[in-house]
Amino acid sequence: MAHVFDPSAYGRSIADLYDVTVEGLPTGATVEQLHLLAGDGPVLEFGIGTGRLALPLAARGLQVSGIDGSPDMVEVLRSKPGGAAVRVVVGDFATTRVDGVFSLVALTTNTIFALPSQDAQVSCFRNAAAHLRPGGRFVVEAWVPDPAAFHRGASLRLLSLSEDVVVAEAARISPAEQLMATTKVRLTGEGIRLLPANHRYAWPAELDLMARLAGMEREHRWADWHRTPFGDDSRSHVSVYRLPPD
Repeated sequence: MAHVFDPSAYGRSIADLYDVTVEGLPTGATVEQLHLLAGDGPVLEFGIGTGRLALPLAARGLQVSGIDGSPDMVEVLRSKPGGAAVRVVVGDFATTRVDGVFSLVALTTNTIFALPSQDAQVSCFRNAAAHLRPGGRFVVEAWVPDPAAFHRGASLRLLSLSEDVVVAEAARISPAEQLMATTKVRLTGEGIRLLPANHRYAWPAELDLMARLAGMEREHRWADWHRTPFGDDSRSHVSVYRLPPD
């Protein structure tokens, strides 16, 4: 299941319809919590994509910058009202630096798992810490791994069903390597689209250790953006890490 990592690959396959695929996400609640965590800002978003979060945050008066591996996703961001005013650097957010220090670095929507290895994810945490001012926060949103959902290393599930669109996902898992390859199949009256993605998944405790290696400590962990307490049955988490103040 090993692959050569290309930060731009995901955007090439999905940029033109990414906004449609995330319409059901709790964007309002996410923006509200990010704003509270950022205070007066500024904010840096790793994996800024098409600006789903960055543009509403900027509309609230925060200075927002971003890093994204996909020129195609950034092009969509630039085409939106206010998109041209957001500073974006195209590159691998595990290593790419931008000028300035920030009160908040955000990495949402499971994007930490797009990085191909534990080493890359550790580097990402260190890169986030390097961008934070003292007392600044790094927030990560991710799903909780569930290898038991797979039968003989594979799964097929229906994600959504309506009169106009059917979305299913086929997945293969390698527990020994903590790797997962997925392809979403999107069926509409216009045809079929295949949306592939690769994931190097990690458990919440592993992410906590990455934060400690980067000099940060966990401040909060919620099950969602409404600050629901995290527990045994939680299938996702929002984890907030903080750099010590001076």
